[in-house]
Amino acid sequence: MNSTAPASGRGAAPAAPTRRSSERLRRIVKNRYLYIMILPGALFFLLFKYVPMWGLVISFQNYQPYLGISGSDWVGLQHFERLFAEPTFWMIFRNTLVLFALNLVFFFPVPILLALMLNEVRQLMFKRIVQTIVYIPHFMSWVIIVSISFVMLTLDGGIVNELLVFFGLEKINFLLSNSWFRPMYIAQVIWREAGWGTIVYLAAIAAVDPQLYEAARMDGAGRTRQVWHVTLPAIRSVIVLLLILKIGDVLELGFEHVYLLLNAMNREVAEIFDTYVYTAGLKNGQFSYSTAVGFFKSFVGLIMIMVANWLAKTFGEEGIY
Repeated sequence: MNSTAPASGRGAAPAAPTRRSSERLRRIVKNRYLYIMILPGALFFLLFKYVPMWGLVISFQNYQPYLGISGSDWVGLQHFERLFAEPTFWMIFRNTLVLFALNLVFFFPVPILLALMLNEVRQLMFKRIVQTIVYIPHFMSWVIIVSISFVMLTLDGGIVNELLVFFGLEKINFLLSNSWFRPMYIAQVIWREAGWGTIVYLAAIAAVDPQLYEAARMDGAGRTRQVWHVTLPAIRSVIVLLLILKIGDVLELGFEHVYLLLNAMNREVAEIFDTYVYTAGLKNGQFSYSTAVGFFKSFVGLIMIMVANWLAKTFGEEGIY
């Protein structure tokens, strides 16, 4: 009996991994439609986000297109040293941080406030009309948004300057002014994206338990106190999550919008990393150098996400990982 017991034990050992594998397979088959829904998004990130990361190696090379990655010479950190030694580096870094700060302070709270106000609307038809109106600008390209702003703000027949003249004031050259570039930029961002940003917050508010509002009303809380003590705490985790993701884009403001507003007169306050990469990489053909700039942007974004996530967890929030 003693000789057969170990043999039976050795034979039964693989049963647990086999059972776990079969259970995992059953779960995959059961949720197959969910995996099919995830597949397009997974393929998008795989093909357009992860596979291109292989190209980051050219930031350490003197890349020549006709030689390819394997045939180009390695130069180490030369391009990064050049970036930090550039006279315009701190100007670009400052401009990018200032525009990001304006986004964080003035734009980020707007979708939250707009979602809270839309949630208080009781006339369903009016609420849907307002939602449609504030969503529409998101589906316009930046070319259209900037063109509309140009028509409104131009010195030659722009409605804003015509109104200034009508009230006895002098015309303002908004499009070529350093002082007006940043207000114009953030106003366009709010106009285009604020409505679309409310979707996530409205979905989070819709998931709040109605019994919490009923309990607050029984305690004598008005609509303002219900928003402050029920709605905002209920969607706090969503706000923190989106804030962390926003902070990760600290140096990623987007190329198209700023490039359309950029000109020789406002370059000192409008040039950012995205437009700088376009000029260095595509216009001047400095592929390795522009890749090094993009690498630097991504590295800073990663560090900021990690710091923001750590701070969120320190204050008792869940974070993103």
